Amino acid sequence: MIEIKHLRTLSVLRDTGSLTATANTLCLTQSALSHQLKDLEQRLGGQLFLRKTRPVRFTPEGDILLKLADEIFPRITKAEHALANLKEDANGRLHMAIDCHSCFQWLMPALKEYQIHWPSVSLDFSSGFGFEPLPALTAGELDLVITSDIQPRNEVHYEPLFDFEMRLVVSPQSPLADKDFIEPKDILDQTMLTYPVQKNRLDVVKHFLQPAGVEPNKWKQADNTLMLVQMVSADLGVAALPNWAIHDFARQGLIVSKPLGKGLWRRLYAAIRASENQRHYLQAFFATARQQCQTHLEGIRAA
Repeated sequence: MIEIKHLRTLSVLRDTGSLTATANTLCLTQSALSHQLKDLEQRLGGQLFLRKTRPVRFTPEGDILLKLADEIFPRITKAEHALANLKEDANGRLHMAIDCHSCFQWLMPALKEYQIHWPSVSLDFSSGFGFEPLPALTAGELDLVITSDIQPRNEVHYEPLFDFEMRLVVSPQSPLADKDFIEPKDILDQTMLTYPVQKNRLDVVKHFLQPAGVEPNKWKQADNTLMLVQMVSADLGVAALPNWAIHDFARQGLIVSKPLGKGLWRRLYAAIRASENQRHYLQAFFATARQQCQTHLEGIRAA
């Protein structure tokens, strides 16, 4: 009985205050406009507005339809924007930096699953290890950064993915393998093995060693998790790694992992531009990453 065009006509009539201006706005003839309004009034069994009043005055029936128009049109506009965004998102861009070497272990399977549902999103990677990725994110050079290092900025949104524990990885032959947990002083005479990252960006430094004023005896770097684990297994040093990254190696007896203090738990985030937080393809990536991680990674907790 009531159509969108009727609500649109009454809304324009309220805004313009006259039938002539309404007809011009809607690109209708005076005759067509009058016919449309009379037809609607006949269906409803009553007048919608008082003729020959300026500005036009609406009856209670007209006011009910105007209220309906005020509720419906914003929802229609929102739906139109969502549909337009979906079309744009289907061909979106997701260029990312991974500020965490071991993240590749879960990220690749997550992206494989993501591409099944979003095949037209352009994916690309930049190394987050040799440069500061957040300025590149805010400048539009990147679209997403995987990181546990929050640097509060109004223009950046940090989407929580999961919580994980940083653990000290030692050789089974190391005296530290017999300890219940590791204290900062236990690292004083050790060689600390790390990824090629600035020391001040390492969780074990910022949240464990630095607060205690402790500096390891030596530092050495290795390019990937497997190399770090092999060096630790050969008793060439110790390393601080996420619990999920070393679970299988510990199960095989290649290394032993110990809590750092009472437990050093960190949270992994996907950092994006705050202005793009509602994009469907980004929300889909967050959901896929969380689901894949909860399914396949050992020892993590929901954020």
